[in-house]
Parts: sequence; structure tokens; C-alpha cells
Amino acid sequence: MTAADPSVMRWWGWGVDGHDPQLTPAVDAMLEATLGAPRGGLNPPVDEAEVALPDRPLPSHVTAALNDAVGDEHVRADHRTRLLRAAGKSYPDLVRLRAGDGSGAPDAVVLPGTSEEVAAVLAVCAEHGVAVVPFGGGTSVVGGVEALRGAHDHVIALDTRRLTRLIDADRTSRTATLEAGLTGPQAEAALAAFGLTLGHFPQSFEFSTVGGWVATRSAGQASTGVGRIDQLVLGLRAATPAGEVVARTVPASAAGPDVRQLLVGSEGTMGVITEATLKVRPAPEARAYEAFSVRSFAHGAEVLRALRQHDAAPDVLRLSDEAETQLSLAMAGTGRAQDALARYLRLRGHEGGCLIIAGWEGSAAAVRRRRLAARSVFVRHRALQLGTPAGKAWHHGRFGAPYLRDVLLDRRVMVDTLETATTWTDLERLKGAVTEAIAGTLAKRGTPAFVGCHVSHVYTSGASLYFTYAARQETGAELEQWRAVKAAASDAIVAGGGTITHHHGVGRDHAPWLAREAGGPALDALRAAKAAFDPAGIMNPGKLVDGTLTSAPPTEPSAQAQPA
Repeated sequence: MTAADPSVMRWWGWGVDGHDPQLTPAVDAMLEATLGAPRGGLNPPVDEAEVALPDRPLPSHVTAALNDAVGDEHVRADHRTRLLRAAGKSYPDLVRLRAGDGSGAPDAVVLPGTSEEVAAVLAVCAEHGVAVVPFGGGTSVVGGVEALRGAHDHVIALDTRRLTRLIDADRTSRTATLEAGLTGPQAEAALAAFGLTLGHFPQSFEFSTVGGWVATRSAGQASTGVGRIDQLVLGLRAATPAGEVVARTVPASAAGPDVRQLLVGSEGTMGVITEATLKVRPAPEARAYEAFSVRSFAHGAEVLRALRQHDAAPDVLRLSDEAETQLSLAMAGTGRAQDALARYLRLRGHEGGCLIIAGWEGSAAAVRRRRLAARSVFVRHRALQLGTPAGKAWHHGRFGAPYLRDVLLDRRVMVDTLETATTWTDLERLKGAVTEAIAGTLAKRGTPAFVGCHVSHVYTSGASLYFTYAARQETGAELEQWRAVKAAASDAIVAGGGTITHHHGVGRDHAPWLAREAGGPALDALRAAKAAFDPAGIMNPGKLVDGTLTSAPPTEPSAQAQPA
């Protein structure tokens, strides 16, 4: 596996080269006026060779046993291979890596090619006390793939990228069994040969994997219509240190608590998901995306609630608040179309309003019927129709937003996201509380912030809230600045009755707040399940339930990644 592999991201940022956006003059002006971030003063990452990795080679007898399990060529400990699995893609991950701190790198990377080889690797590691961090696309933004050793002397990354088979596609039952290492594009290409689609498109789609989606309870951009990944899992196969677990593929069962759903969302702390059987559907023959404008976020929330509760919701349904809408318009730059849109919004009294994106996919007849039903709701609630160009523009660039973070990091701008979900009754109140927690914390530190928010997943009872914030970095205190914001926002979410994570997962960053959401008995039950599946405690130390032993915000991973 080399850097030329299109499924392997840059070690210092998101994605692959050639996709970084150019900041428009309007965005440059916004950075200066709102954040006090001057133009110039670029802060590029250090050279790859300068990134310091831990010098902790595996004992020779452990390496020999792993070689026997998967073949010599699939056990690697070179600098580049380890660096590419040294962290996920969270803001603190990238701050450390760009500065040359690769202390979270594993001691070796092991790439099994079958479920049986995964089981063999886990057996070797359990016998020799080596921690195992399952690694798919490496897209975690919550510290989920940091190679923490826990109580063990050594740690490996178990990379699933050789598990790339479509095992079965059942058009009659509309199910497909896929191996865990398939990336989004690989999975969709394999299903397309049978006229099928999964329809799961998280923003990380190009690089994240089937196993990662299942292990983190991922939500896709069309989850309002298609369903979250946990709603699509019908069966799975997982290797654990205690043995293999197979949840058979049936549409429903009353055979006690659902072990399948215990492993969905387990984030590699109990074992390695090697196969998943998922609900699929016919590949769409028609697509339609369009945009609407509403006068305020509160107005837009009422429109979204009406769509969902009247069974008229599109597959994709997104509402950007006023701040995020203005940023989107600034990013679009200037031109005849942009000027015409701005003039139209101003004339209709929607200047400073909020943007809604709606998208439908399916048969041509179904798209027409559902689109007409949704439009009647938009009209009834006095949403302003903007047509298809803005909707198509969103669809075209829907995977590109993470590249903007890399550009802003070069400008010494802190930028991060966090998400939650709550009921319709509490939606606006929670949005205000979290916005104030973020903005207030950064203002007190002398770094005024931009805070935007959007709704991207809509349910009968409520919706998600996805926050994006940016501020001028505190040079020399970048991680302290981030930790202060994370703690304030997470406290506000839990106090406001929201979930600590809607679709990013718990990982390490959210673990300190999990106890306040789930409660002690529930965590004790999860720990008991982990002990049953993972008696030696080797699976992904420090994540999920392992990270809930203290209520304090997490410390830097380098402190745990280094030997005592």
C-alpha cells in the first residue's frame, strides 16, 4: 500500500492532493474581520521524514508469529506505513502530526486478508499481550483509531484494507454481504454490477470503510430517507479474542437482546467486524436536487419537521443556519449566477436567511411523486424555491468540505466540528446553548469565533445539529484551546439533553461524557460484554467504555502512547 493508493489519505490532512479549495476574497475578508486571522503567515506541515514516531519494535517472536498468520509482506513497520496509521483526522490529530508529533503511531501494521487471518492475528496478540487497534479508512474525528497501548507494552494497527470482497448480492431479498475493508466507492462499484446501491454516503464516503461505518453507527447524507447504517445491518461476522461471533441474517428476531446491535457501534473495543450483511436497494434511475430559502433557522426547522411528520421528507434534507448560509455564499465567490441569486434573495426579503437542500433518488416515477409531495409542504410553509443549480452544486461538492480545514490550518486558523441530536421541542434551545458555549469560551481566550450550524438528519421526533466553528489559533496553546472548547460544548450538550454524538462515534474524545448520558449500570454492562469478548483487554484500549473511568476531559494521547 503506497501513497498512490487513492483510498489512502495524506498523513497530514484530509484526502489526496489536488482538491484543496481556493479561498475567495469574501472568505479572506471574513477571516480577517471575524477572526482576526491575517492573510499570509502560512504554517505548512513539517516534512514527512521529520515526524517522530515511537521507537518500540515488536519482539522478534511476536513478529514471527504474525508473519505466520498473514505472510511476511503483510506485517510492516516502516516509517511511512506506521505514519499513515498514526492517527485519525480530528483537529488535535492533525495539529500534532503537522508539528511532527507522531507519538500515536503503532509499533507495526498488520494487514490480514481473510476473516480467518483476522482471528489468527487476534490470537497472537492475546497470547503475547499486544494491543490491537482496528483501522479502516482512518477517518475518525473523535480519536477512535489512536494507537494507545493501555496496559500493554506494544500495539499494532490491524488494517482491514485487504478485506474487499462482495461476498453475496441477493436481489430477491435486497441484501448484500460485504467485507469490512471495502471503501465507499469500492462498495458502490461492486453493488452497481448487480444494479444495486447501499445509498450510504457519509462525508467521509471516499475513504471510510464498511467496517468503520458499522463499528461507529455511521449516518450518511441521505440517511433521512435511506436510514442510518445501524438500521441497514441485518447480519454480521466479527472476530473477537474469545472467538468468532456470527449474527445470522434475518429480517427480525425475538431471540433475546440483539447481539448484532451490541457489536454495531462497539468501535473495535470488542473485536473486529469482518463482514456485514446490509439492506440494499435498486440503483436509482433518477435524481433531483434543489434548494429553498427560509427567513430564519426557526422557520426552517418548522419546515423540516412538517416534511418528516407528514411523510414527505426527501432522502437528503439539510438546513443551514444564517451563519453557515452566509459562509456558503461567500465560498461560492462572485459571478453572474451568484450575483443574480443574491439580488433575488434581497428582493424577496430573504437576505440573511437560511438555505435548505433537498434531494430525491429512486425510480423516475417515485422521484416525481415524492418531489411534488415535498414541494406542497415547502409552499404551504412559505419557503422560497431557488431551483436546481444550488442543489446540484451541493451534490457536486458534498465530499469536499474537509479539504477546507487543511487550507485554514495553513492559515493558522482552528476549525473543527461537533454534532448532537435532540427533540424538535428542544432543538432551538440546544442550538443556542452550544453556540454560546463555543463562542463564549473562545471569546474569553481572546480568539473570537465563527460558529455555524446545520441540520442534516431528520426524524419524526427530532433532528441532528452539526456545528462548525473557527477561530484564530493560539500559537503554542493550540490543543489547550481546543480542549477548552470541546469541554464547554460537550457539557452544554449533555446538560441540554442532547446526545454526546449523533454520528461521529465516541472514540476517545467523547468518552468522558458517556457516563453522564448512558448511566453507570449501562456502562457496567458494556464493560462486562467487553470482558467476555476480549478477556485480555487488547482491543482498542482507551476508547468507548475504556475512556469513561474518569469524568475529566481527555489528556493528550502522546501521554498514554509513550512507554511508562
